[in-house]
Amino acid sequence: LVVGIILVAINPYKQLPIYGDAIIHAYSGQNMGDMDPHIFAVAEEAYKQMARNNKNQSIIVSGESGAGKTVSARYTMRYFATVSKSSGNAHVEDKVLASNPITEAVGNAKTTRNDNSSRFGKYTEISFDESYQIIGANMRTYLLEKSRVVFQSENERNYHIFYQLCASAVQPEFKHLKLGRSQENNPLFI
Repeated sequence: LVVGIILVAINPYKQLPIYGDAIIHAYSGQNMGDMDPHIFAVAEEAYKQMARNNKNQSIIVSGESGAGKTVSARYTMRYFATVSKSSGNAHVEDKVLASNPITEAVGNAKTTRNDNSSRFGKYTEISFDESYQIIGANMRTYLLEKSRVVFQSENERNYHIFYQLCASAVQPEFKHLKLGRSQENNPLFI
């Protein structure tokens, strides 16, 4: 087992101007250690190692609830999508980045520590072609808290999708589901 670079990131709980396209381009092509520690430096090293050695790479993002794992993973995917773009087709990259809100609705919930806490594990495999451009992705989710469907602790909520469905109950396409109003204190509100 080989362990590579480890980056400890701290969630500042506010937006910082360190994740834009200009920063992505600043880290692109740089060697690890030439720039400040950053999630883009880790992504660049993985991307370079993949291209140089023609071997699969893994980036593990771990931490407590509210630590910023989902955001860090999203920044990593955005980095790959940006640095691998061809001059023409970016449809696959856009689809990879656009899939996050769907998985968050189904697997995230409000907890006492985080309004949008991932309650599942996620393994995202991004596929590249011979030119190291993204050609596809496969996301596997591992639901960790099945009990949340029928029980939530005080001041916590079920998965976002249930509230989104109930908020849409008046829409004609959802009438046949006979959804009621959500009651946050009632775990079986549907």
